[in-house]
Amino acid sequence: MSGRIINPSLLHRARQPASPGPHRACVLLHGRSGDENVMWVFARTLPEDWLLVAPRAIKPDPDGGFAWHPRQPHEWPSLPMFAEAVSAVVQFIQDLPALYNADPQHIYLMGFSQGAATAYATALLHPGLIHGVAGLVGFVPAETEGLVTTQPLAARPVFMAVGRQDPLIPLTIAQACARVLRAAGAELDYHEYDTVHKLDLQGMRDLTNWWKERDG
Repeated sequence: MSGRIINPSLLHRARQPASPGPHRACVLLHGRSGDENVMWVFARTLPEDWLLVAPRAIKPDPDGGFAWHPRQPHEWPSLPMFAEAVSAVVQFIQDLPALYNADPQHIYLMGFSQGAATAYATALLHPGLIHGVAGLVGFVPAETEGLVTTQPLAARPVFMAVGRQDPLIPLTIAQACARVLRAAGAELDYHEYDTVHKLDLQGMRDLTNWWKERDG
């Protein structure tokens, strides 16, 4: 570990393992109008001996809380619109080994809604930093066509949970996003649930099992 003192680039909440590490780590990215506390409902799906860190998003949201990209009405965000968010997440990930003795070879992202979009964008643009992604009722930002052809997610495991009744991410768009992830080379574990913009109990079970498979 580095001997220098690191000031974390993002305000965050962490769950540190009792062991000295290096630790497998998951960065939890909340959705729009959330903060560093809202993703902990999903903490129980992850192995207990992993490092968990949940940063606060970079901009105040007009509806309260914080956002990675304050979305305008009727706007479908594109990959370039996430550039500032991705830069912030990348810097945060790069600080984790010195902050918490995270294993840089085993850092995952899990995002909800807009946090999932930020996770996908980060993995597409910086696949060398990310070992895998769990995206919960989110979307892949638009304008990824040129990037996808290089298969940046080759051999990267991706869990994608979709709500069939989701009013924010229509099923047809979610299915199109799944095709983008497959085209990018991801080892996609795709699930549709009879829910709205949330993960149901079966989704939590499937997510827990997916994380168990990563804990080898």
